[in-house]
Amino acid sequence: MDSLTFLQDYWWFLIALLGALLVFLLFVQGGQALLYRIGRSEEERTMLVNVLGRKWELTFTTLVTFGGAFFASFPLFYSTSFGGAVYVWMAILFVFVLQAVAYEYRRKPGNVFGERTFEVFLMINGIAGPFLLGAAVGTLFTGANFTVDRYNMTDLGGDTVISQWTTPWHGLEALGDHRNILLGLAVVFLAGTLACQYFMNAVDDRTLVERARRTMRPLAVVFLAAFLAFAGSWLVSPAWRADAAGRIAPEAYGYLHNLAAMPVVAALLLIGVVLVLWSILTAWRGNRRAIWFGGCGTVLTVLALLLCAGWNGTAYYPSLADMQSSLTIRNSSSSEFTLRVMAYVSLLIPFVVAYIWYTWRALNRRPMTRDEVRKDDHLY
Repeated sequence: MDSLTFLQDYWWFLIALLGALLVFLLFVQGGQALLYRIGRSEEERTMLVNVLGRKWELTFTTLVTFGGAFFASFPLFYSTSFGGAVYVWMAILFVFVLQAVAYEYRRKPGNVFGERTFEVFLMINGIAGPFLLGAAVGTLFTGANFTVDRYNMTDLGGDTVISQWTTPWHGLEALGDHRNILLGLAVVFLAGTLACQYFMNAVDDRTLVERARRTMRPLAVVFLAAFLAFAGSWLVSPAWRADAAGRIAPEAYGYLHNLAAMPVVAALLLIGVVLVLWSILTAWRGNRRAIWFGGCGTVLTVLALLLCAGWNGTAYYPSLADMQSSLTIRNSSSSEFTLRVMAYVSLLIPFVVAYIWYTWRALNRRPMTRDEVRKDDHLY
């Protein structure tokens, strides 16, 4: 393996890891969607909003980092998807802006709209955010309608167009594929399931903890149904694979072949699924530490899925308009120099993760109580 190939594989691993962490952190969105289901009074909703408020910036920051890492390491994907599927990405941006505005202004003095307005904003973000992100990630497996003219990549003229979208829907056509909808629904209900586990861990109130435990049950059932339906469809779907010359062709049961060719990735997927199932079972029984099993399982499962999307010569962004325009980590990456310089910078990631872990533990050292809400004037 030459250095460029190693760097491309390395950066796809980092992209996959950031995506996996983002899906786990969407429990914040899941909790926002359940504000009125678990919180029956203004005081209870304030408790839930503030226990989520300890983490919402981590989700937002991870989303921005995920997009930035994609731009730096695989710029052709960034320009093709973010520039072509503009309606989807603008919708995602809009609902996350709603979230930021809601946390900033919900309890602000002089709020003329009332707390309920901003709680509705949080609920919109809590449902639409995970669904749109799930559907967008689904296109990494199901494909999108674009073409890429790689000859224009060497033309530095101002009017040069490298990639074009071939439908006027600019990404919204992804909702016409049932697999994208299934993945979007799976992410929504996974976020809700993890949110219930998080509330059980981070809130010191018997009523809210029991309500979260009961709420988790139907959410987990729907999540499992949607995820299993997506996984079954995914395993029997063809993968578009590039040969040694870079020519792309469909391969029947390609993702299943990927798991067979990469046993470590298959093991990660299996362990991740088992951990998620175990978290649901233990939370069902009242274990307040289930979120740790659920979080680790979510990260491992999503990491394995995304590695299957890009490694082993697989086209991680198939083109439904022109098969040879499909993007792989070989034909869409930055230069070797750029990837190497960024690889040195990425050595700081463990320190960033350690800081996040320290911050998480510090903020969650004491579970949220009703007394804390009544006494603290600095609330979301």
